Amino acid sequence: MTPPNKHEHATLDASDKKRLIILVCTILAFAVMNGTMFNVAIPDIAASFNLSPSEVSWVLTSYILVFAIGSLMYGKLADIYPIKTLFTIGISIFSLGAFIGFLSPNYPTLLAARILQAVGGATIPALAFIVPIRFLPKEKGRVFGLISSTVAFASGVGPIIGGVVGGTLNWRFLFLFSVATALAIPLFRKWLPDEEKREGSIDLPGAALMAISVASLLFYITLLSWYLLVSFIVFFILFLWRTFTIKQPFIDPVILKNTKYTITVLTSFLGTSALFGLIFVIPIMLRDLNELSTLNIGLVLFPGAMAAGLIGQFGGKIIEQKGATVVVKLALILIASGTFFISTFSGYNAWVIAPCLLIAYLGFPLIQSSTADLLSTILPDNQNGVGMGIFNLLNFMAGAFSSAIFGRLLDMKNVSFVMNPLSRTNDNLIYSNLYLGLSLIAIIALVIFTLKFLSKREKSLSESPVS
Repeated sequence: MTPPNKHEHATLDASDKKRLIILVCTILAFAVMNGTMFNVAIPDIAASFNLSPSEVSWVLTSYILVFAIGSLMYGKLADIYPIKTLFTIGISIFSLGAFIGFLSPNYPTLLAARILQAVGGATIPALAFIVPIRFLPKEKGRVFGLISSTVAFASGVGPIIGGVVGGTLNWRFLFLFSVATALAIPLFRKWLPDEEKREGSIDLPGAALMAISVASLLFYITLLSWYLLVSFIVFFILFLWRTFTIKQPFIDPVILKNTKYTITVLTSFLGTSALFGLIFVIPIMLRDLNELSTLNIGLVLFPGAMAAGLIGQFGGKIIEQKGATVVVKLALILIASGTFFISTFSGYNAWVIAPCLLIAYLGFPLIQSSTADLLSTILPDNQNGVGMGIFNLLNFMAGAFSSAIFGRLLDMKNVSFVMNPLSRTNDNLIYSNLYLGLSLIAIIALVIFTLKFLSKREKSLSESPVS
């Protein structure tokens, strides 16, 4: 009899695999664009309901908060319940929330719709990274590359689509993209293999403590109120206490004791933080130093997003041929190089910045795909769901950290010290310093990762006595 903590890999033929990969990537693109499309619609939503900036910001904040926590929860659920069932429930809730948002007569209804969307939509990225592990184990490196490229491409294209649809029609029509995801439900029901429910249970009190601590931290990052930091510390300590004192905690502490796992997710967090910092600061810099319009800023960003969308197949092949550790290092080198070049050339013509941005953008799908592939080999089958859930949660938190921290740093005035001696010393100084900081973050991640994942030959050379 097969042990309950093991997952049997279903046998799929080549055509089934191709259809499943296309379906997962398509639905993931819709989910990612749902988040980024609304960024450009915020002014229109505020005008429609006569909202202040702080009020309308909850359209994005509430979605990100619930989405981040949900990605961890669905990862845990995937260790117990069939993926087909979770996709069906999640996409149904996601589409329902979008339909309510399209019809929303007032702001509270719109906010409820966005939260409902996040509750359901969190299934999509959470399960997208688990599907290759569960059903496509031999091709997972290549599939992770495609998935990560989809995320990078959709992140770049989303604001452009949002601007076009919102500008020509109305911001409400952005919700119809999400309503359309309901069409994928029968395809998932047909193409995903059947699975039995596995033994296990959800530690609901532990999940609640984790959710409250994460929410407190994300709110603290945004609002910088001391009581939120105290709330995070208290609830996180309670979560750790429960995790180490009950038999079946929400997160198995064995995962946290696995140093290869923790170093890999830390590497992903640092690399993703640098990328989100790049994405957050670059439009502000192009508007401030180059005086570009929103459309022209989008045109500067678009080549990088396109290149990131195309690099996934290449990155996936390197993962399969050379291993994920090689691609992790390559991704961090690209991120560090691109941000260093932007630090050096900030203040130059925007078309000098574009190729520098493209170099850094290439690291986006590579860091995601390579760390996801590495995690799938580090963890046993019965921990892959929650392990990938933590991975997704930290990636979302990386975005929140970067936006809050670099937003605060951009408020600094009269910066006089020069971190990059190759840069111009004029109005670009704050941007030059910030981008050099991003480069250093990527280098730190590279050093930490390299020290942990030395090859056997490198280890033997480093441990051999010097004659």
